[in-house]
Amino acid sequence: MLYYLFTWLNEHMHIPGAGLFQYISFRTAMAVIVSLIITTVFGSRLIQLLHRKQVGETVRDLGLAGEKQKQGTPTMGGLIIIAGILIPTLLFAKLDNIYIIIMIITTVWMGAIGFLDDYIKVFRKNKEGLAGRFKVIGQIGLGIFIAVTMYFHPSIVVREQVTNPSSSVPVAVVINPSTGEKTYVEDVKSTKTNIPFYKNNEFDYAKTLSFLGLSGTWITFGMILLVIVFIVTAVSNGANITDGIDGLATGTSAIMGITLAILAYVSGNVIFSEYLNIMYIPNSGELVIFAGAFIGACTGFLWYNAYPAQVFMGDTGSLTIGGIIAAFAILIRKELLIPVLCGVFLIENLSVIMQVSYFKYTKKRFGEGRRIFLMSPLHHHYQKKGYHESKIVTRFVIVSIILAILTIVTLKVR
Repeated sequence: MLYYLFTWLNEHMHIPGAGLFQYISFRTAMAVIVSLIITTVFGSRLIQLLHRKQVGETVRDLGLAGEKQKQGTPTMGGLIIIAGILIPTLLFAKLDNIYIIIMIITTVWMGAIGFLDDYIKVFRKNKEGLAGRFKVIGQIGLGIFIAVTMYFHPSIVVREQVTNPSSSVPVAVVINPSTGEKTYVEDVKSTKTNIPFYKNNEFDYAKTLSFLGLSGTWITFGMILLVIVFIVTAVSNGANITDGIDGLATGTSAIMGITLAILAYVSGNVIFSEYLNIMYIPNSGELVIFAGAFIGACTGFLWYNAYPAQVFMGDTGSLTIGGIIAAFAILIRKELLIPVLCGVFLIENLSVIMQVSYFKYTKKRFGEGRRIFLMSPLHHHYQKKGYHESKIVTRFVIVSIILAILTIVTLKVR
């Protein structure tokens, strides 16, 4: 909203400084600052409200050190994160940008699913919360929405080089100042995405299907739909599983948010995308403002969520965070980097899958279930081994930083 106001003031009133709102870097910085203010200053008031409403966490007895002290800690703190994301985005981003619209819908969508789950747990006194199948249906629904919008919306395009331009006004770029040689590019609908460690750094879903003897618009869309639904479901569940000890999900997610902001900036900038030889995605640079709000919200929430936590984010926060990271990566066509960037979520997911599968297999074969880990997810395994929560979180954050650096390095390693 403020973007449009200050743009008008700059054009008609010529107020000094109003032109700053034209710069993505300035609006991103403002989004981070406002998000931090919302989550730290107004977060305490929400915590007090949750205390008054007796919105406390019911902790299951898992035999973990310190878990009894967490009984009654306010939950549903994810509302603080959602407010810290949405308010700065609405203030500083271009609200007619399709990428921003999708991210706002993603935040509200996943936040609603998580809120419903927490509401059932807290106010209906049902420890199971929202049935798992309904969570999955919600995640699939979001995946379908993102896939349909990306595939069919005319504003979601990539800029590709063409030999024989078909449009009446192609973009001409001089790539060799000494010779004046020009190359033509067009903004086109594309089924390409970025892939790490590959020569041209591009992967085309349509060409892969053609190689398998399959072709057609709907077959290609079907494949993309399946990939997007799987990513949204996997990453949101991964964030949900990771949210098991104080500050773990928030700390690692903030690192992922910084990385995604960098990737969005270079993908939405003509100069940097050309230098890094990655696809240029017009108008996607606006996502950096959303990423700034996300980083500020996660960091600000750590003020109260770091050990010992004064509030838990609940599914309201964890499902929202996972959905945002998945959708963001998909929109900037970096979804194939998720196994590296979200390595912590991946490991947590795999630890649960391995534990459950191995337990069922050994119970069927030997009549007695056996375990790979002392407890899953993985962070609980280290708790059982006697590591303090703070040490576990610190080490997971360090791992997340290493994975973030590797993710950025993949842009040039091919």
